[in-house]
Amino acid sequence: MTTTSSRRWLRRTVIGLALLIALAALALFAGDQLARHRMQRKVEVPVTAVAFRDDAAALERGRYLFASRGCVDCHGAQGNGRLFLDDGKGMRIAGPNISPGPGSAVAAYGPADWERTIRHGVTPQGRALMVMPSEDYNRLTDDDLASLVAYLRHLAPAEGGPAVVDLPLPVRALYGFGVIQDAAAKIDHTRPPEQPVADDISVAHGAYVANMCLGCHGPRLEGGKIPGGPPDWPPAARLSPGEGSVMARYADADTFARLFKTGLRPDGSAVQVMPFGSLREMNDTDVRALHLYLKSLAPSKPG
Repeated sequence: MTTTSSRRWLRRTVIGLALLIALAALALFAGDQLARHRMQRKVEVPVTAVAFRDDAAALERGRYLFASRGCVDCHGAQGNGRLFLDDGKGMRIAGPNISPGPGSAVAAYGPADWERTIRHGVTPQGRALMVMPSEDYNRLTDDDLASLVAYLRHLAPAEGGPAVVDLPLPVRALYGFGVIQDAAAKIDHTRPPEQPVADDISVAHGAYVANMCLGCHGPRLEGGKIPGGPPDWPPAARLSPGEGSVMARYADADTFARLFKTGLRPDGSAVQVMPFGSLREMNDTDVRALHLYLKSLAPSKPG
């Protein structure tokens, strides 16, 4: 290669790299602008407010749901908020204060506001909540929703602050382009609440419990990349039958229950990312019903 051709090749390479950098920067800028627009969009949802309850049975059921369905992981044991993700690279996410204390994000909530937020991932003003796993709570029965709200309204007042959602520019761009979706974009907002089923070790009750798994493991429980999670998070396991399903490791309910209590697989290795702070609070009936349901599933069809 002559000196002239080498220079020509180098110049073309530099120009090509500059164009790629410019295109990447343009894409990030466009994605960020789209993200800002998506965050401010209005989401209209049909709401039939579930009346407030204050009875002892509702408070006890609500306490159990708060402890075992992931609420503690984001909002803390006192409900006053918790920084639950800080990857050291610009991604910081904290749940807001949902206790009745100073700085509460729900101080003015009425029954309809609680339903919008919990079941639909939408604020009382109609904005989509960036980080709220409402796809897991969208199928709560009316009784369970009322019980959870009853417990939250009767928490001891604790001081806290608003939600923190700091996302690096590439993550915001992915959200803007729809690669990452908020819960409000994934929910069928016309779906009616689940009807109550007997609280026993049955496939029907297990199917109800499994609703809490949808946000990470997907609507068909096939696992894969956790939406919105940091790049270094491992993919969610496949729970449904098929190649790679982890349920082959859990032939019996006792082995499955030990996973929930210890966070360890049968071989002693630790499962990463799963919210075992909440999962270990699940009662035996829920865990065994969930195992029965997962074992009852038929292999899903491709696509």
